[in-house]
Amino acid sequence: MKLGRVVLLLGCAGCSRTIQVFAFDTSSMTFPGSEPVTTSGLPEPVCTEGSRWAPGVDAFSEVTDAWGLTDIAPDGVRMSAVDYDGDGWTDLVVRKSGADDFNEGGVRANWLLRNTGNGSFEDVTQASGLWAARNGTDPALGRDGSALVFGDVDNDGDLDVFTGIPDGVDGVEDSELMLNNGDGTFSLGPDTQDWRNHDDDNAYGVTFVDYDRDGELDLWTTHYYQQDRLFRGDGAGDFEEETYDVGLLTLDWLLVSELNAGRAHSSAWAGAACDLNRDGWPELLASSYGRAPNHLWQNDGGSFVNRSVDSGYAFDHRTDWSDNESARCFCKLHPDEEDCAGVPPPALTACNSDADILRWDHDYDREPFRLGGNSGTTVCEDVDNDGWTDLLTSEIVHWDVGTSSDPSELLFNAGTEDVTFTRPGNEVTGLVRTHTMVDWNDGDMTAGVFDFDNDGWSDVYIGSSDYLGSRGLLYHQTAPRQFVEVPLEDGIDHTRSHGVVAADFDRDGDLDVVVGHSSARCDYDCYDTFVVRMFENKVGDDGNWVALRLVGDDGSNRSAIGARVEVTADGVTQTRQVDGGHGIFGTQSDLVVHFGLGSACTATAKVTWPDAGGTEQTFDLVAGYRFVVHQGELPEVDP
Repeated sequence: MKLGRVVLLLGCAGCSRTIQVFAFDTSSMTFPGSEPVTTSGLPEPVCTEGSRWAPGVDAFSEVTDAWGLTDIAPDGVRMSAVDYDGDGWTDLVVRKSGADDFNEGGVRANWLLRNTGNGSFEDVTQASGLWAARNGTDPALGRDGSALVFGDVDNDGDLDVFTGIPDGVDGVEDSELMLNNGDGTFSLGPDTQDWRNHDDDNAYGVTFVDYDRDGELDLWTTHYYQQDRLFRGDGAGDFEEETYDVGLLTLDWLLVSELNAGRAHSSAWAGAACDLNRDGWPELLASSYGRAPNHLWQNDGGSFVNRSVDSGYAFDHRTDWSDNESARCFCKLHPDEEDCAGVPPPALTACNSDADILRWDHDYDREPFRLGGNSGTTVCEDVDNDGWTDLLTSEIVHWDVGTSSDPSELLFNAGTEDVTFTRPGNEVTGLVRTHTMVDWNDGDMTAGVFDFDNDGWSDVYIGSSDYLGSRGLLYHQTAPRQFVEVPLEDGIDHTRSHGVVAADFDRDGDLDVVVGHSSARCDYDCYDTFVVRMFENKVGDDGNWVALRLVGDDGSNRSAIGARVEVTADGVTQTRQVDGGHGIFGTQSDLVVHFGLGSACTATAKVTWPDAGGTEQTFDLVAGYRFVVHQGELPEVDP
């Protein structure tokens, strides 16, 4: 008789379910008629002294050519990292606006790049059928669908895909659900979906979420100056709109009072969903471009309450518009207008006539809804390891607008039942930047939060693009809520950075980074080609880590989107939520959640599954492995 572990699963009926996994090591036990047992159920940890980046240490090295990206040459800016074929290797999805023409000499817009597992990608776009046209007659022509998100909508064990059209209905094709055939190919889903044939079928942000915790994935889509929409999945590949029934109604842009209260339509470039008050119910977010309020919908047991303004997410507290260059010009020319008394003259603009006013509407631009930011991406992550999910927002900011425009910054969760954030500001956190030009522009549209050196603390990457001098900015967290910029020679040297994903593409235990390059306004400092660039992690090679791939069951969606994972090592608890998609045009982080462990060799994990009861499961882990965890079972090493 050979036993590795005796496992007891304890719970209760009729209550919020907790599964405590007790794993008794029987390696020192003997039983009548047995010999001593030698296996403990977990492998020996692969452990080092740990790693932590310091100035002068190389964090990344470029491997674009080595992975074949130069030859494949996708020039997209919208990215996802996901194992679409379930072979254990994270694949890469790159795209830009438009549809593919696979004819010789045709223009490409989308790339599904399969990770071969030997340090390279292969282009399987056409063979996969992911962007196959429903109404086209030429099989070599695809369809638009560059806003996309992956999730197992029919709970059959493989990842399906929603593909949205962010630039509006093209008159021929619609947004589509693509069902995974289980062999690396996709087929068109039902043609009866509620999102089809709508004037507002132009999803900019797409997110899979189980908002009602019924074990079946739903779809949250955010739209540009239109009603954002929620679709409830039936678990078989069909969706029905629930937007108005669950309290998500917003209004046309007519009343300033509704705009200031965050009750008018968002102008969303992106969406997100994450549990922000630790009650197990995911909130919905929409990040708005055009200096319009961001939206935050607090989940109240499957219906929603608008806490956009009250939470502090809609816009920040900076409301002084008097340093806006255009406002100063207006007040110089119209000194008797309301609130113009005492406003200084413009600093750089001659302002001899109204033609010199860059952008200012004195009737509206003093209102709170116009004193926010131009938001691109919102990332949900517990940055300071206090157990509460924080937000990182990326923002486009222009020199002439002044301090009233929200910058890219961290919003820290106050840990209240009704979701509330604080904004200490970049001067406090260290997410600052130096501008070498007077007429500077920060084109921050994409961003990422990930632990690049495996020290157990999340770091920040800001993708700034579309303007002269803009580049990617990598910041290292040196102490809780304190960041320093990683020098270009140590980190990621990439101008016009638009699009970013971080994942362990080579499965060596640290997070690699792929970044895109925008082609907008490329009169000066753009690269000769717009190929996406890949940077292999070097500093994390010497670190301790653990990664988890979750498989839901018994009332949870199979891809475990929305699951909360807490890993405790050396007295520090990190928290992640499995990402159902976020960011401008649908960025998606790997469904495998990665944790740096600092100097620790072992850790304890707690998974809160996204089912109706919020089932909790705890177990031990050892450093140096990726584990697969099926709901209710012990972790196993993921081959």
